[in-house]
Amino acid sequence: MKYRIIWRRKTGDPETETAVGTRPKPKRKKVIIISAVCLLIAVIVIANLTSQREKSVKVTLEKASLHDLTALISASGEVKPKKSINISANVPGRIIKIGVLEGQIVKAGDFLLKLDPTQYEANAERDKALIQSFRSQLIQSEARMKREQNNYDRQKQLYDSQLISQEQLETAKIQFDIARAEAQAYRHQIEQAAASLKSTLDSLSKTVYNSPIDGIITSLRVEEGEVAVIGTMNNPGTVLMTIADLSEMEVEVEVDETDVVGVKLGQSADVKVDALPNQVLKGTVTEIGSSAIAKLTTSQQESRDFQVTITLSDPPNTLKPGLSASADIITAEKKGVLAVPISALVIREKASDSPSKKEKVEEEEGVYVVESGRAKFLPVSKGIMGGLLIEISAGLKEGQEVIVGPYNSLRELKDGVLVKTGVKTPESE
Repeated sequence: MKYRIIWRRKTGDPETETAVGTRPKPKRKKVIIISAVCLLIAVIVIANLTSQREKSVKVTLEKASLHDLTALISASGEVKPKKSINISANVPGRIIKIGVLEGQIVKAGDFLLKLDPTQYEANAERDKALIQSFRSQLIQSEARMKREQNNYDRQKQLYDSQLISQEQLETAKIQFDIARAEAQAYRHQIEQAAASLKSTLDSLSKTVYNSPIDGIITSLRVEEGEVAVIGTMNNPGTVLMTIADLSEMEVEVEVDETDVVGVKLGQSADVKVDALPNQVLKGTVTEIGSSAIAKLTTSQQESRDFQVTITLSDPPNTLKPGLSASADIITAEKKGVLAVPISALVIREKASDSPSKKEKVEEEEGVYVVESGRAKFLPVSKGIMGGLLIEISAGLKEGQEVIVGPYNSLRELKDGVLVKTGVKTPESE
């Protein structure tokens, strides 16, 4: 007995008949198409998964370009007058008169201060009296010497005529020698008294102090009635006042030992004074310390500083000694040189053809550039550094994109690593 399966369409088309065990042809084509699409999707997914197995590093880039670079060494210190003199007590004494005020302008030779001269005037009078006394005694002694000399001459004539004995002649000779020695002693005493008088007059002159230079009284440390004390080997003497010539000012800064080798005489510097925030003063390096600044707390682990003196070209009248200042010493300047950010510079171990544990590992400096989506290390030669940029003198061309960060990525970066470019950093001006 045969069965029939009647397929009806929803559209109301006439009935169609098909034998048992058969499928319509359109259904078979549809299955084949779906299978092909699924296979294609699977191939694409597998390919994507395979490509994502290689880890990429996200980096930022910047183009190597031309810049004007200025290499600076920064240091801090204080303003000081080029010529400053401390007036100290040369002789002890009580101050009886002060002729200036702090801040007063003085000329060379102007009266400053006077000590009590009474003792030194008395000593001078004493020495003068001694000289007069010794001169009077010298006159008497020279008269006795003349008399003894005449007596000796007569005795010698008598002795030559064999009228007296040799003993009498020798006695006359001895008396003459004694008189001559006595006169010579008085001459020495006069010289000694004269030297004492000279010393006393010198001390007397030091009781009056006059200005040795044109300048300004920057410090007045004593008052009338105080006693000035001279210095000894272990104790400094009384500093009466300080006179400074403010027409020539300089800045003494402390430069680190790693930077001082780049400082040379004649280099220009830009100086900023904290009290004058809106002014930049120009100066020139005039002195470089040859030894490190001695510090009581300095240990072997601490860095050493060297004193560098910068003379200001045109100091303003408002500049005062002792003000805090900072200086940027210009050690080198270059115009239109190829430069990249200093963050792009990396140091890595240099590859060796025959590596050996005993051989010292060599290092090379360079930058990473991006070629075909992968990092490539290029050894470079560097020049001066200006701010956040460093000159590349060889190994890189203008316009090449170098990897400038981030820092952690640069540390782990290797040749051929797949990189993913992030946002470019703005070019430095």
